[in-house]
Amino acid sequence: MASFDAEKAHANVAISAGERRRAALAEIDEAKFSWFHAKACLVAGVGFFTDAYDIFSISIAATMIGYVYHNGGSSTANQDLGIKVAHSIGTFFGQLLFGFLADHVGRKRMYGIELMIIIVGTLGQTVTGHAASVNFYAVLIMWRFIMGVGIGGDYPVSAVITSEFAARKIRGRMMTAVFASQGWGNFTSAIVSVIVIAASKGAIHRQPLNDLAAVDRAWRLIIGIGCVPAAIALYFRLTLPETPRYTMDVERNIKQASSDVDTYLTTGTYVVDPLRNVERAEVPKATWADFVEYFGQWQNFKILLGTSWSWFALDIAFYGLGLNSAIILTTIGFGSTTKLPTKQENIYQTLYNAGVGNIVLAVGGLIPGYYATFFLVDSWGRKPIQLMGFSLLTIIFVCMGFGYHKMLATSSGSKAFVFLYCMANFFQNFGPNCTTFIIPGEVFPTRYRSTGHGISAASGKLGAIVAQVGFSRLINIGGKNQFLPHILEIFALFMLTGVFSTLLLPETKNRTLEDLSLESQDHFVTDSVVGGIAPLTKTTGSGGSSQDEHRGHEIA
Repeated sequence: MASFDAEKAHANVAISAGERRRAALAEIDEAKFSWFHAKACLVAGVGFFTDAYDIFSISIAATMIGYVYHNGGSSTANQDLGIKVAHSIGTFFGQLLFGFLADHVGRKRMYGIELMIIIVGTLGQTVTGHAASVNFYAVLIMWRFIMGVGIGGDYPVSAVITSEFAARKIRGRMMTAVFASQGWGNFTSAIVSVIVIAASKGAIHRQPLNDLAAVDRAWRLIIGIGCVPAAIALYFRLTLPETPRYTMDVERNIKQASSDVDTYLTTGTYVVDPLRNVERAEVPKATWADFVEYFGQWQNFKILLGTSWSWFALDIAFYGLGLNSAIILTTIGFGSTTKLPTKQENIYQTLYNAGVGNIVLAVGGLIPGYYATFFLVDSWGRKPIQLMGFSLLTIIFVCMGFGYHKMLATSSGSKAFVFLYCMANFFQNFGPNCTTFIIPGEVFPTRYRSTGHGISAASGKLGAIVAQVGFSRLINIGGKNQFLPHILEIFALFMLTGVFSTLLLPETKNRTLEDLSLESQDHFVTDSVVGGIAPLTKTTGSGGSSQDEHRGHEIA
């Protein structure tokens, strides 16, 4: 009889813990947009703003570095490639590492660390110097790799924190708002470049080619300013609460999570009470065996395959499209120049043109694409947007590749090529560039959500590395830029594969994260223990949500 009573009490605990979990999840999923949601978007978005600023500012900085360290000339092909691809390699490792750690250590504990790494790596670049036994390029590549690790860590952690705090009906817009900060980072890096270069005009014109100190100061200042938004956001990241889903499903503390939900949705704050809110529930745990079992099922593995390949295919073209930027800038009148009387004047005008041209390209395609996704992602859906984007990009790259020579042979054709370039930028962002970031943050269970996003993002970064390294070696086969049309045709092929990988993915709009995990939620919580068995009773908390209060005796 005593054994029967114990089993009954044990069952009551499990039921109560499960009900509390469901009530807390429902409260998150159906919450109205609040200041806390806005704060979460801003705090996460600043990281992506910084990421994009640091990534895109190196394009003009690399040109400046070539002038400074080669007496008005340019870096070698290997030197230029090294400083441009180093951050991508670091990002690849950062995405895998932080994706894993955020699932095993916690989102909150990792949030802010990646920003610290970015700040240190960025400052390291600004003070990189040359000595008899120190190679400038080697040291700069090292710092860019370190910065890349931090940038990589920002992807899975920011995506998962945003998705786990977001309400069901606005989750897509919140995640898009975070990711759209990349466009503004790119835009701001171009604005800062123009301002710094314009301010250095007189000094650049006066200095001899073997002592371009003004150009040296300019690139260091442009890179270093990227630390400012990161430093501002650091405090807010360190004080952001742990997500209730992680607290419930990984830390197994359902009572603390319920308390967090009530407080941050009503007051925007949260309080951790380790003495009162300790309640360990029995839920599926992240282990290697469980990982293999979960992703060993085709219904789960095909989603990871779909998110990973889609991101890989997209980044082949997204980063590879940068190969066209010099041609586009020349076509629209913002290319490099050698027509002015002195070398110094040509250096200044080339740098100024690059900055202004990048502003035009950002406004012409990148930023509008992000906000087209923002307005439609929660009504039209992620999967239709991604399918549409890959399909149109396939057509665009076919036109650019097979019609390359004919278009650039005439003035009207050149304008058509520029238009297609801007449309490619637009439909990358109003398409797979946004959705490949959103979907991996939604489709995996809490215990593997960050890991799954990290694997998907790292696959994308592998595509970026292939584009930057591989295509830089191919582009001049047969002469300068002669292989470019074939590279655009290769882009079209990868966009077509993205259509098929998208078909592996579910539509995620208006669905809960638990529903998308493809795991039964009926018996997800099987046990609840606080040093022993304690009966629970249900009461109604603020806002009408169900809460469970611990009324038993805790055993020390």
